Amino acid sequence: MISNLTIRVAHIPEELLEIEKIRRVVFQVEQGVEQDLDFDGLDEICDQLIAYLNGECVGTARIRYLNEKTAKIERLAVLEMARGQGIGQKITEKALEVIASKNIPEVLINAQEYVKGLYQKLGFQQEGEVFEEAGILHVKMRKNLIC
Repeated sequence: MISNLTIRVAHIPEELLEIEKIRRVVFQVEQGVEQDLDFDGLDEICDQLIAYLNGECVGTARIRYLNEKTAKIERLAVLEMARGQGIGQKITEKALEVIASKNIPEVLINAQEYVKGLYQKLGFQQEGEVFEEAGILHVKMRKNLIC
């Protein structure tokens, strides 16, 4: 059990550097994603989540609102030293809470294929076939929230 984990909506711009640092390590260094694909200019219009474990920033995700009925969870990343403890799931659960609090009924995610089980556990359903994005296999997933 992770007792010293805090996940909340980040204070922007103060915590954006920490978020960017995590995403650089996970997406660009570990997975080889191009910087301009990760940092697409949309961060400022999204809710950003930040996860602290024992006071250290270890994870993030962003919520992009596509319209008044649909939100998309994107850029979920957890530093390697903090993986395997369920932090990604906890960040996703917090994102779902934030989205539900805005009475948005539908959530999308383009999940990396190897972690789609995490999202299935949380009630997401796969739609369509596997596709490649930034050189990584993904699946589109959807969850309907009861608001």
